[in-house]
Amino acid sequence: MSLCNVGLSQINNSFSGAHYLPYAVGLLQTYVNAHAPEAGRYAFMPPLFSRVAVEEGAQALRHADVAGFSLYVWNERISLAIAARLKTLNPAVLIVCGGPQVPDRAEAFLRAHPYVDLAVHGEGEAVFLEILERSESRDWTGIPAISWLDRGDGRFRHQPKGQRLRDLDLIPSPYLSGVFADLMNTYPDVEWLALWETNRGCPFQCTFCDWGSATQTKVFRFGMDRLKSEMEWFASKQIEFIFCCDANFGILHRDVELARFAGETRVRTGYPRALSVQNTKNATDRAYEVQKVLADVGLNKGVTLSMQSLDFATLTNIKRDNISLDTYSVLQKRFTRDGVPTYSDLILGLPGETYDSFVEGTCALIEGGQHNRIQFNNLSVLPNAAMGDPAYLAEHQIALVESRILNMHGALTVDPEAVDEVQQLVISTGSMPPADWRQTRAFGWMTAFLHFDKIIQIPLILLHQVAGVPFRPMLERFMAVEAATHPMLADIRDVFLDRAHVIQQGGPEYEYSDRWLGIWWPHDEYALICLVVNDQLDAFYAEAEDLLSAILAEHGASAMEPMLAEAVRLNRALLKLPGQMRDAEITVGHNILEVYHGVLRGEPVPLTANEVTYRVLRSTQHWDDLERWCREVVWFANKKGAYLYGTEALEKYYAGHH
Repeated sequence: MSLCNVGLSQINNSFSGAHYLPYAVGLLQTYVNAHAPEAGRYAFMPPLFSRVAVEEGAQALRHADVAGFSLYVWNERISLAIAARLKTLNPAVLIVCGGPQVPDRAEAFLRAHPYVDLAVHGEGEAVFLEILERSESRDWTGIPAISWLDRGDGRFRHQPKGQRLRDLDLIPSPYLSGVFADLMNTYPDVEWLALWETNRGCPFQCTFCDWGSATQTKVFRFGMDRLKSEMEWFASKQIEFIFCCDANFGILHRDVELARFAGETRVRTGYPRALSVQNTKNATDRAYEVQKVLADVGLNKGVTLSMQSLDFATLTNIKRDNISLDTYSVLQKRFTRDGVPTYSDLILGLPGETYDSFVEGTCALIEGGQHNRIQFNNLSVLPNAAMGDPAYLAEHQIALVESRILNMHGALTVDPEAVDEVQQLVISTGSMPPADWRQTRAFGWMTAFLHFDKIIQIPLILLHQVAGVPFRPMLERFMAVEAATHPMLADIRDVFLDRAHVIQQGGPEYEYSDRWLGIWWPHDEYALICLVVNDQLDAFYAEAEDLLSAILAEHGASAMEPMLAEAVRLNRALLKLPGQMRDAEITVGHNILEVYHGVLRGEPVPLTANEVTYRVLRSTQHWDDLERWCREVVWFANKKGAYLYGTEALEKYYAGHH
């Protein structure tokens, strides 16, 4: 048999010049090298690992006899464009596509992309070797998990998935086997990021996710010796960031040991600097221990407590075993007590979710102690998720729009040849009609703007904690303002509603600003920038205080208006803004910061009437121009919630002087 040149492509997004090593196609290569009857007959070419011009990518693979493309939602279109051009350059090349974006129902995909010879479904290592072994005869009979169009009669052919690999160590590690050595030597100046897979499988069947269907629920493991050696390899190569591919890190008892080993490696070598894991869905004491271990050594900047929805009917529709709100509250308090920040995820547009249930869920999370960040994600439908089944879409009256995939805080693509990646966004359902979807989307931005960007978080927390005002009437009042009485707030609300409508028309999810860093901004952050740049903060605070005063009156707490006024003044003084170079002092008649910080810590402190002078330590951090402020405060503080000046310093000052 003649020599077979194999070209592989796993295109990933880059992050400020950093690139992921192409782990998935590295596994294909190591499996072939280990198990092919004549491994020497396969010559692997340098893989494509980053976005390049279509012609450049096709030219790099033009001498391949077999070209394998790993398709993900972030690279499907660029990969297929390169594959199409490659076929014109080399009509004899066998083009094989695998990965999560290859639909299990593949006939339409293959007919739309006739240059693709084979579609591979699910786990690909063993299947790819079988394809290589038959690449000359092109007789695919008996190979599992593939689809193709017959060259003779043009009929669609499909062969079902076979058994998954139970012993994952039959696939040698691409890191330890040296597969990436030439690539790293060829690009010595690239900062490499790594993907780390400790197990495969997911026992959950969430309908919006394709993980469970792709892995058939059972969880199989890579060996501990291999995983520890890989962690040592990451450290030896000074890999700063590792993304763990596991669907549920913390689901296995040994994950605590793996977390400890990663921490020990960091302490000993200084690397890695960060290990990002996706928590097990049912957050247990073991999951808590894993996250605490990572946080203690600085590998974890925060813990994501993914709820997705708090509505029982919605959770039933999406087949999600969610953690209970009581369990969530306990975990929230434990992490808060330990000084570990947490974030929550909610998905907008899940079947069964209504505007009312979404707002209730959001406010329940806040009142349960989530004051750092809720990420309000728009729902997109993946081809192999249960939600992508036409019958499921019809049952729940799910309406979709094709939308360009944008990276939050990512730069605008200016290459005229660039191929945009797209997603199928949910823009309404039977339970959330189009107008309700817009209102819900705008509510999410308004909540992030007011509470999580901390522009008026202190008054909101004080009214809830001291006056017993629920968060829902406060947040919804900002959505229901009249332009005649509150023009500034009404304008912010109307912009949010308009941008939600833009998304429904297939427009961008974020707001691009050429003036402010040339990146895509979340709409809540962009609203904050506009208030500051247009010198409208004082008008905003005046209208916000008036609105909250009316709410106090409705709750029979008008006597607390002086406290509200102090809280608004204090929040305004603490907000990190450009051009504030000197410390400032503010005197209030209540221990407002003690109460506020007590809520953030989960340790309530009673409000007392005593005059306190707080020193705002602006000289410790200041920004002399708007661009630096946009980057270092509005952008970088997104996950940390670090929009207010020196919480710890203020507490120390208070303790030392009163």
